Amino acid sequence: MTRGIGWYVHHQGAGHLQRARAVATHLHRPCTIIGTLAEADTTGLDVLDLPDDRPLGNGAGFDGNDGEAERPEAFHYAPLRHPDLRSRMARIAAWVERTDPALIVVDVSVEVALFARLLSVPTVVVRLAGERTDRPHREAFRSASRVLAPFPASLESPGTPDWVRAKTFYAGFLGGSRPALAGDGQDVVVVFGKGGEGGDLGALAAAARAVPERTWHVLGPVSGLGETPVNLHLHGWVADVGAFVAKAAILVGGGGDGLVALAAAYGKRFLCLPEPRAYGEQTEKAEALHRLGAALVRPSWPVAEAWPDLMREALALDPSIIAGLYDPEGLEGCAAFLDGLAGEGGLR
Repeated sequence: MTRGIGWYVHHQGAGHLQRARAVATHLHRPCTIIGTLAEADTTGLDVLDLPDDRPLGNGAGFDGNDGEAERPEAFHYAPLRHPDLRSRMARIAAWVERTDPALIVVDVSVEVALFARLLSVPTVVVRLAGERTDRPHREAFRSASRVLAPFPASLESPGTPDWVRAKTFYAGFLGGSRPALAGDGQDVVVVFGKGGEGGDLGALAAAARAVPERTWHVLGPVSGLGETPVNLHLHGWVADVGAFVAKAAILVGGGGDGLVALAAAYGKRFLCLPEPRAYGEQTEKAEALHRLGAALVRPSWPVAEAWPDLMREALALDPSIIAGLYDPEGLEGCAAFLDGLAGEGGLR
Protein backbone atom coordinates (compact mmCIF):
# COMPACT_ATOMS: atom_id res chain seq x y z
CA MET A 1 0.00 0.00 0.00
CA THR A 2 1.31 3.45 -0.97
CA ARG A 3 2.04 5.60 2.05
CA GLY A 4 0.22 8.90 1.92
CA ILE A 5 0.94 12.53 2.61
CA GLY A 6 -0.67 14.61 5.34
CA TRP A 7 -1.19 18.31 4.66
CA TYR A 8 -1.89 20.54 7.65
CA VAL A 9 -3.71 23.81 6.82
CA HIS A 10 -4.04 26.87 9.05
CA HIS A 11 -7.49 28.32 9.68
CA GLN A 12 -6.65 31.97 8.82
CA GLY A 13 -8.17 32.92 5.48
CA ALA A 14 -8.92 30.56 2.61
CA GLY A 15 -5.52 30.43 0.94
CA HIS A 16 -4.00 27.54 2.90
CA LEU A 17 -6.80 25.13 2.02
CA GLN A 18 -6.97 26.33 -1.59
CA ARG A 19 -3.24 25.75 -1.98
CA ALA A 20 -3.45 22.24 -0.52
CA ARG A 21 -6.42 21.33 -2.72
CA ALA A 22 -4.71 22.62 -5.86
CA VAL A 23 -1.47 20.69 -5.28
CA ALA A 24 -3.20 17.53 -4.00
CA THR A 25 -4.95 17.01 -7.35
CA HIS A 26 -1.51 16.53 -8.94
CA LEU A 27 -0.03 14.18 -6.34
CA HIS A 28 0.47 10.50 -7.22
CA ARG A 29 -0.25 9.24 -3.71
CA PRO A 30 -3.09 9.71 -1.19
CA CYS A 31 -3.28 13.07 0.56
CA THR A 32 -5.18 13.82 3.78
CA ILE A 33 -5.97 17.46 4.58
CA ILE A 34 -5.58 18.14 8.31
CA GLY A 35 -6.98 21.16 10.15
CA THR A 36 -10.01 22.88 11.65
CA LEU A 37 -12.24 22.27 8.66
CA ALA A 38 -15.83 22.01 9.93
CA GLU A 39 -16.85 25.28 8.23
CA ALA A 40 -14.74 24.82 5.09
CA ASP A 41 -15.73 23.33 1.74
CA THR A 42 -13.84 20.05 1.67
CA THR A 43 -15.86 18.37 -1.07
CA GLY A 44 -13.88 15.57 -2.66
CA LEU A 45 -11.07 15.70 -0.09
CA ASP A 46 -9.93 13.17 2.49
CA VAL A 47 -9.83 15.17 5.72
CA LEU A 48 -8.86 14.89 9.36
CA ASP A 49 -10.96 17.55 11.11
CA LEU A 50 -9.47 18.99 14.29
CA PRO A 51 -11.05 20.93 17.17
CA ASP A 52 -10.50 24.69 17.09
CA ASP A 53 -7.51 25.59 19.25
CA ARG A 54 -8.02 29.35 19.34
CA PRO A 55 -8.47 31.07 22.70
CA LEU A 56 -11.41 29.83 24.74
CA GLY A 57 -14.24 32.35 24.70
CA ASN A 58 -13.94 35.39 22.43
CA GLY A 59 -11.01 35.00 20.06
CA ALA A 60 -11.55 38.34 18.31
CA GLY A 61 -8.27 39.99 17.45
CA PHE A 62 -6.29 36.79 18.01
CA ASP A 63 -2.72 37.41 16.89
CA GLY A 64 -1.40 33.85 17.07
CA ASN A 65 0.30 34.20 20.45
CA ASP A 66 -0.95 32.61 23.63
CA GLY A 67 0.04 35.20 26.21
CA GLU A 68 1.67 32.62 28.49
CA ALA A 69 4.51 34.20 30.46
CA GLU A 70 6.54 30.98 30.55
CA ARG A 71 5.96 29.73 27.00
CA PRO A 72 9.01 27.89 25.61
CA GLU A 73 10.90 30.11 23.18
CA ALA A 74 10.51 27.62 20.33
CA PHE A 75 6.69 28.03 20.30
CA HIS A 76 4.30 30.76 19.24
CA TYR A 77 1.15 29.21 20.66
CA ALA A 78 1.07 26.65 23.45
CA PRO A 79 -1.59 27.74 25.97
CA LEU A 80 -1.99 25.76 29.15
CA ARG A 81 -5.22 23.97 30.13
CA HIS A 82 -6.79 24.18 26.66
CA PRO A 83 -8.74 20.90 26.14
CA ASP A 84 -9.27 21.44 22.39
CA LEU A 85 -5.55 21.96 21.80
CA ARG A 86 -4.89 18.73 23.70
CA SER A 87 -7.53 16.92 21.64
CA ARG A 88 -6.24 18.13 18.27
CA MET A 89 -2.69 17.00 19.04
CA ALA A 90 -4.02 13.62 20.17
CA ARG A 91 -5.96 13.25 16.91
CA ILE A 92 -2.87 14.05 14.85
CA ALA A 93 -0.84 11.49 16.81
CA ALA A 94 -3.55 8.83 16.40
CA TRP A 95 -3.76 9.49 12.65
CA VAL A 96 0.03 9.17 12.30
CA GLU A 97 0.02 5.91 14.26
CA ARG A 98 -2.83 4.54 12.16
CA THR A 99 -1.67 5.58 8.67
CA ASP A 100 2.16 5.83 8.88
CA PRO A 101 2.38 8.80 6.48
CA ALA A 102 5.45 9.23 4.32
CA LEU A 103 5.45 12.98 4.80
CA ILE A 104 3.51 15.84 6.42
CA VAL A 105 3.32 19.26 4.78
CA VAL A 106 2.74 21.96 7.41
CA ASP A 107 1.02 25.14 6.12
CA VAL A 108 1.49 26.74 8.63
CA SER A 109 2.15 26.04 12.33
CA VAL A 110 5.43 25.94 14.21
CA GLU A 111 3.85 23.71 16.84
CA VAL A 112 2.50 21.13 14.37
CA ALA A 113 5.86 21.08 12.57
CA LEU A 114 7.74 20.35 15.78
CA PHE A 115 5.09 17.86 16.93
CA ALA A 116 5.39 15.95 13.64
CA ARG A 117 9.15 15.79 14.18
CA LEU A 118 8.53 14.35 17.66
CA LEU A 119 6.25 11.77 16.00
CA SER A 120 9.23 10.86 13.78
CA VAL A 121 7.51 11.95 10.55
CA PRO A 122 9.47 13.91 7.92
CA THR A 123 8.03 17.36 7.28
CA VAL A 124 7.97 20.00 4.59
CA VAL A 125 7.27 23.32 6.29
CA VAL A 126 5.59 26.01 4.20
CA ARG A 127 7.30 29.37 4.55
CA LEU A 128 5.15 32.36 3.75
CA ALA A 129 6.48 35.77 2.81
CA GLY A 130 7.63 38.17 5.50
CA GLU A 131 10.36 38.43 8.12
CA ARG A 132 10.16 34.94 9.64
CA THR A 133 13.49 34.98 11.40
CA ASP A 134 12.22 34.74 14.99
CA ARG A 135 13.30 31.72 17.02
CA PRO A 136 10.09 29.63 16.65
CA HIS A 137 10.17 29.95 12.86
CA ARG A 138 13.87 29.16 12.74
CA GLU A 139 13.36 26.02 14.82
CA ALA A 140 10.47 24.88 12.60
CA PHE A 141 12.61 25.35 9.49
CA ARG A 142 15.54 23.59 11.16
CA SER A 143 13.32 20.62 12.09
CA ALA A 144 11.99 20.24 8.54
CA SER A 145 13.41 18.00 5.85
CA ARG A 146 12.74 20.81 3.36
CA VAL A 147 11.04 24.20 3.32
CA LEU A 148 8.48 25.13 0.66
CA ALA A 149 7.95 28.73 -0.45
CA PRO A 150 4.65 29.28 -2.33
CA PHE A 151 6.12 32.21 -4.25
CA PRO A 152 8.89 32.70 -6.81
CA ALA A 153 12.46 33.26 -5.62
CA SER A 154 12.36 36.80 -7.04
CA LEU A 155 9.96 37.75 -4.23
CA GLU A 156 12.26 36.47 -1.49
CA SER A 157 12.67 38.67 1.59
CA PRO A 158 16.12 40.31 1.84
CA GLY A 159 16.33 39.30 5.50
CA THR A 160 15.98 35.54 4.97
CA PRO A 161 19.09 33.70 6.22
CA ASP A 162 21.21 31.88 3.64
CA TRP A 163 20.73 28.49 5.33
CA VAL A 164 16.94 28.86 5.08
CA ARG A 165 17.17 29.84 1.41
CA ALA A 166 19.37 26.80 0.73
CA LYS A 167 16.75 24.53 2.28
CA THR A 168 13.86 26.12 0.35
CA PHE A 169 12.05 24.79 -2.69
CA TYR A 170 10.56 27.80 -4.48
CA ALA A 171 7.30 26.43 -5.84
CA GLY A 172 6.02 29.69 -7.30
CA PHE A 173 2.40 30.71 -6.96
CA LEU A 174 0.13 27.76 -6.27
CA GLY A 175 -3.26 29.29 -6.96
CA GLY A 176 -4.43 27.20 -9.88
CA SER A 177 -3.69 26.79 -13.58
CA ARG A 178 -3.13 29.68 -15.97
CA PRO A 179 -6.22 30.51 -18.03
CA ALA A 180 -6.30 31.49 -21.66
CA LEU A 181 -5.31 35.15 -21.37
CA ALA A 182 -8.11 37.42 -22.58
CA GLY A 183 -6.13 40.66 -22.87
CA ASP A 184 -7.09 43.96 -21.32
CA GLY A 185 -10.59 44.44 -19.97
CA GLN A 186 -12.38 47.64 -19.02
CA ASP A 187 -13.46 47.04 -15.42
CA VAL A 188 -11.94 47.78 -12.05
CA VAL A 189 -12.17 44.59 -9.98
CA VAL A 190 -11.71 44.89 -6.21
CA VAL A 191 -11.23 41.71 -4.17
CA PHE A 192 -11.49 41.33 -0.39
CA GLY A 193 -10.47 37.93 0.96
CA LYS A 194 -11.64 35.89 3.93
CA GLY A 195 -8.64 36.72 6.08
CA GLY A 196 -9.20 40.49 6.24
CA GLU A 197 -11.77 43.00 7.40
CA GLY A 198 -13.48 43.52 4.04
CA GLY A 199 -14.36 46.75 2.32
CA ASP A 200 -16.08 49.94 3.44
CA LEU A 201 -19.06 50.91 1.30
CA GLY A 202 -18.48 54.64 1.72
CA ALA A 203 -14.87 54.41 0.58
CA LEU A 204 -15.77 52.16 -2.35
CA ALA A 205 -18.59 54.47 -3.46
CA ALA A 206 -16.30 57.49 -3.29
CA ALA A 207 -13.67 55.73 -5.43
CA ALA A 208 -16.25 54.66 -8.01
CA ARG A 209 -17.62 58.22 -8.23
CA ALA A 210 -14.07 59.54 -8.71
CA VAL A 211 -13.59 57.23 -11.73
CA PRO A 212 -17.07 57.23 -13.31
CA GLU A 213 -15.89 56.01 -16.72
CA ARG A 214 -15.08 52.57 -15.30
CA THR A 215 -17.41 49.87 -14.03
CA TRP A 216 -16.38 48.69 -10.56
CA HIS A 217 -16.98 45.11 -9.41
CA VAL A 218 -16.37 44.29 -5.74
CA LEU A 219 -15.94 40.69 -4.58
CA GLY A 220 -16.01 39.67 -0.93
CA PRO A 221 -17.45 41.25 2.21
CA VAL A 222 -18.43 44.92 2.35
CA SER A 223 -19.84 46.75 5.37
CA GLY A 224 -21.41 50.15 5.94
CA LEU A 225 -24.41 52.08 4.71
CA GLY A 226 -24.90 54.57 1.95
CA GLU A 227 -25.95 55.06 -1.64
CA THR A 228 -24.27 52.97 -4.31
CA PRO A 229 -23.36 54.75 -7.57
CA VAL A 230 -24.59 53.14 -10.78
CA ASN A 231 -21.08 52.06 -11.79
CA LEU A 232 -20.43 50.14 -8.53
CA HIS A 233 -21.57 46.52 -8.23
CA LEU A 234 -21.25 44.51 -5.01
CA HIS A 235 -21.18 40.75 -5.58
CA GLY A 236 -20.22 39.36 -2.16
CA TRP A 237 -18.68 35.89 -2.24
CA VAL A 238 -18.49 34.42 -5.74
CA ALA A 239 -17.61 30.92 -6.85
CA ASP A 240 -15.45 31.98 -9.82
CA VAL A 241 -13.26 34.96 -8.97
CA GLY A 242 -11.24 34.33 -12.11
CA ALA A 243 -14.22 35.12 -14.35
CA PHE A 244 -14.24 38.67 -12.97
CA VAL A 245 -10.44 39.04 -12.95
CA ALA A 246 -10.34 38.09 -16.63
CA LYS A 247 -12.42 41.17 -17.49
CA ALA A 248 -10.39 43.58 -15.37
CA ALA A 249 -8.34 46.47 -16.65
CA ILE A 250 -7.06 46.93 -13.11
CA LEU A 251 -7.17 44.52 -10.19
CA VAL A 252 -7.28 46.03 -6.69
CA GLY A 253 -6.76 44.20 -3.40
CA GLY A 254 -4.46 43.00 -0.66
CA GLY A 255 -1.17 41.15 -0.87
CA GLY A 256 -2.43 37.69 0.01
CA ASP A 257 -1.02 34.72 -1.89
CA GLY A 258 -4.28 33.91 -3.65
CA LEU A 259 -4.89 37.36 -5.12
CA VAL A 260 -1.26 37.95 -6.12
CA ALA A 261 -1.33 34.55 -7.83
CA LEU A 262 -4.48 35.54 -9.73
CA ALA A 263 -2.94 38.83 -10.82
CA ALA A 264 0.11 36.96 -12.13
CA ALA A 265 -1.85 34.12 -13.73
CA TYR A 266 -4.10 36.52 -15.65
CA GLY A 267 -1.36 39.07 -16.29
CA LYS A 268 -3.36 41.94 -14.77
CA ARG A 269 -2.25 45.42 -13.79
CA PHE A 270 -2.39 45.28 -10.02
CA LEU A 271 -2.92 47.94 -7.36
CA CYS A 272 -1.77 46.19 -4.19
CA LEU A 273 -3.05 47.44 -0.82
CA PRO A 274 -1.28 45.14 1.68
CA GLU A 275 -3.28 44.32 4.80
CA PRO A 276 -1.77 44.02 8.29
CA ARG A 277 -0.51 40.47 8.84
CA ALA A 278 1.87 38.81 11.25
CA TYR A 279 5.57 39.12 10.32
CA GLY A 280 4.78 41.71 7.64
CA GLU A 281 3.70 38.96 5.25
CA GLN A 282 1.70 41.12 2.84
CA THR A 283 3.86 44.22 3.25
CA GLU A 284 7.06 42.34 2.37
CA LYS A 285 5.43 40.79 -0.68
CA ALA A 286 4.03 44.13 -1.82
CA GLU A 287 7.44 45.78 -1.48
CA ALA A 288 8.99 43.04 -3.61
CA LEU A 289 6.31 43.48 -6.28
CA HIS A 290 6.97 47.23 -6.27
CA ARG A 291 10.75 46.72 -6.62
CA LEU A 292 10.18 44.56 -9.67
CA GLY A 293 7.72 47.01 -11.23
CA ALA A 294 5.07 44.29 -11.07
CA ALA A 295 2.48 46.27 -9.11
CA LEU A 296 1.50 49.68 -7.88
CA VAL A 297 1.48 49.71 -4.07
CA ARG A 298 -0.22 51.93 -1.50
CA PRO A 299 -0.24 51.32 2.28
CA SER A 300 -4.02 51.70 2.68
CA TRP A 301 -7.22 52.44 0.78
CA PRO A 302 -6.63 55.74 -1.09
CA VAL A 303 -8.74 58.86 -0.58
CA ALA A 304 -11.30 59.62 -3.28
CA GLU A 305 -9.35 62.42 -4.98
CA ALA A 306 -6.31 60.15 -5.45
CA TRP A 307 -8.09 57.61 -7.62
CA PRO A 308 -7.94 59.32 -11.06
CA ASP A 309 -4.14 59.60 -10.87
CA LEU A 310 -3.89 56.05 -9.46
CA MET A 311 -5.83 54.74 -12.45
CA ARG A 312 -3.41 56.44 -14.83
CA GLU A 313 -0.39 55.09 -12.93
CA ALA A 314 -1.81 51.59 -12.81
CA LEU A 315 -2.64 51.60 -16.52
CA ALA A 316 0.99 52.56 -17.23
CA LEU A 317 2.24 49.31 -15.63
CA ASP A 318 3.65 46.68 -17.96
CA PRO A 319 1.47 43.59 -17.25
CA SER A 320 4.08 41.26 -18.71
CA ILE A 321 6.22 41.82 -15.59
CA ILE A 322 3.70 40.36 -13.15
CA ALA A 323 2.70 37.71 -15.71
CA GLY A 324 6.36 36.68 -15.86
CA LEU A 325 6.24 35.74 -12.18
CA TYR A 326 3.75 32.96 -12.87
CA ASP A 327 4.97 29.46 -13.65
CA PRO A 328 2.21 27.57 -15.50
CA GLU A 329 3.78 24.28 -14.40
CA GLY A 330 4.11 25.32 -10.75
CA LEU A 331 1.43 22.98 -9.40
CA GLU A 332 2.83 19.97 -11.23
CA GLY A 333 6.37 20.87 -10.16
CA CYS A 334 5.37 21.21 -6.52
CA ALA A 335 3.52 17.89 -6.57
CA ALA A 336 6.50 16.18 -8.19
CA PHE A 337 8.79 17.65 -5.52
CA LEU A 338 6.57 16.27 -2.73
CA ASP A 339 6.07 12.91 -4.43
CA GLY A 340 9.82 12.61 -4.80
CA LEU A 341 10.46 13.33 -1.14
CA ALA A 342 7.78 10.90 -0.05
CA GLY A 343 8.77 8.14 -2.46
CA GLU A 344 10.24 4.80 -1.51
CA GLY A 345 13.93 5.28 -0.82
CA GLY A 346 13.24 8.95 -0.07
CA LEU A 347 12.55 10.33 3.37
CA ARG A 348 12.12 7.83 6.18
